[in-house]
Amino acid sequence: MHRKRVLILGAAGRDFHNFNVAFRDRKEFEVVGFTATQIPNIDDRMYPPELAGKLYPEGIRIYPESDLERLIADLQVQDAVFAYSDVSHPFVMHLAARVVGAGANFVLLGTNDTALKAKRPLVSICAVRTGAGKSQTTRRVCGILKGWNRKIVVIRHPMPYGDLRKQEVQRFASLDDLDRHDCTIEEREEYEPHLKMGTVVYAGVDYQKILTQAEAEAEIIVWDGGNNDLPFYIADLEIVVADPLRQGHEEQYWPGEANFRRADCIVINKISDAPAEQVERLRANAARLNGSATVVEADSPLTVEDPKAIAGKKVLVVEDGPTLTHGEMSYGAGFVAAKAHGAGEIIDPRPFAVGSIAEAYRKYPHIGPILPALGYGETQIAELLETIQASGCELVVIATPIDLRRVLSLGIPSVRVLYELRERGRPDLPEVLGRFKK
Repeated sequence: MHRKRVLILGAAGRDFHNFNVAFRDRKEFEVVGFTATQIPNIDDRMYPPELAGKLYPEGIRIYPESDLERLIADLQVQDAVFAYSDVSHPFVMHLAARVVGAGANFVLLGTNDTALKAKRPLVSICAVRTGAGKSQTTRRVCGILKGWNRKIVVIRHPMPYGDLRKQEVQRFASLDDLDRHDCTIEEREEYEPHLKMGTVVYAGVDYQKILTQAEAEAEIIVWDGGNNDLPFYIADLEIVVADPLRQGHEEQYWPGEANFRRADCIVINKISDAPAEQVERLRANAARLNGSATVVEADSPLTVEDPKAIAGKKVLVVEDGPTLTHGEMSYGAGFVAAKAHGAGEIIDPRPFAVGSIAEAYRKYPHIGPILPALGYGETQIAELLETIQASGCELVVIATPIDLRRVLSLGIPSVRVLYELRERGRPDLPEVLGRFKK
């Protein structure tokens, strides 16, 4: 049998899932490699044979995406399957042009081929863009579901940046599990808020095995999406968060537009922060692209641990990393809080950035005078700390989803900025979830 030669273009997440559910153990395909981008230090690895299946006894090599044209020629690639998220439509088509120009087919897989069916009721929360407010929306949904006295389990979009064998199925029930699994800052930001609510979190690499284990202890499963990716599971209720501060992105980014068009409920977050005309255009696009979706309006109001500590100080603002990098935001909640509470000076960290932190500023020049909390490994975490300590700040304003002080010994006074979702008017999420309950 002739086996079609496939290269999967990814970023250590959706790519492995697509392989597992659409290609593994299928003799008509031969996956000759993965490529990697977006996340540092995830290329030059192997997808191990223990996870790749019986057709790949030596595993599958992971290459840098920058070598794409050479790989298509050397590996005789016929189909290049695009499998990562939070990129503009022109980016996707420029990549398609590179693939087609090199002689291969450019392939996008949809949910019919990649979404698994759960045996339990399942709610998914996805987004139009990274940083739209998906995390606080997920926490709000979990809080409502817990009020029904049902056992809730969250399954989180993958972030397997370490030893893939050890990360096949991960279960987190306490903060100690974060240390046991040697989690990066990015993983901690997504898991820790759920754990503090008493919610068990699953993640990893093999999402069929993850689902089977989660179903054994859950009455309701919540899919907590990553970036603006599509859900890995068929949902009974799809909630998608849209950001009026980036109005227009709901039809300009992949696969966020697909999420926007699929949603049962669209949450328009940051209503009070966005210009009224942008909110109105977003509402109009929701009606035009997905007229059957219920639209919920919401804010994510800020709470500062000790707001008086900010006044008059030279502060360094640390924000959620992915929101600033491929999420393309130039500032976030910490910058807003520092301004609102009278910071004497907001220090620009760029002159003090070292190593991979300095490289992130070069790669993402839109980032303003704030520090992205990048921490994909021990070296990058050390560089993040070195950048903070070299800045000469009097106070660190931490606006990351986790308390960075659990990971970094700052040696500098600090305050946290927190934010939770709050709906405005009706319909609200209890009403939307009430329909789901019926």
